[in-house]
Amino acid sequence: MHEQLDQYFATLAGLLRTAEVTDHTSRNLSLSEGCEWVRKVAHDTHDAGNKIIFIGNGGSAGIASHLAIDFSKNGGLRSLAFNDPAALTCLGNDLGYENVFAKQLDFHARPSDLLIAISSSGRSPNILSAVKMARTRACKVATFSGFTEENELRRTGDVNFYVRSREYGFVEIAHLALCHAVLDIDMGWGRRV
Repeated sequence: MHEQLDQYFATLAGLLRTAEVTDHTSRNLSLSEGCEWVRKVAHDTHDAGNKIIFIGNGGSAGIASHLAIDFSKNGGLRSLAFNDPAALTCLGNDLGYENVFAKQLDFHARPSDLLIAISSSGRSPNILSAVKMARTRACKVATFSGFTEENELRRTGDVNFYVRSREYGFVEIAHLALCHAVLDIDMGWGRRV
């Protein structure tokens, strides 16, 4: 078990260090450039009186909720997650599950809000529809995906984070760690004595 744990954590660390970041033109960015983009745009969004919106399905929904409260409570940045069960079941029933996030963006998004779209596969129809709606509302978009490098979500954001793994656990943990790195470093991690 000890060797397996060492190998597991070494694999995870390697995936985090080699996460790929691209901009809206598919130009490669460094990991620090991508994280700095999210940090700066999150602050600009809040300072303009707008909000950061997190979305995801399943484990990514849990990550979205976790990050929304941490960005709000710990980071002092206006944030929320669009995964209220009543909203999801109502909109899913009435409009189809592929529209559960897009319709909420239609209701609530304002120009210059920041959408953070999280999908392990990068192929979730409801996440892709939400990004399209965010674009019609002139929102900024950051995406977090994994699995295959040709996943559609990876090309839809202003900045796109991609974790090269087909394992849900690694991709989900990496997405959470990347977003937490942005928040934690912004809050002073590494500068404290």
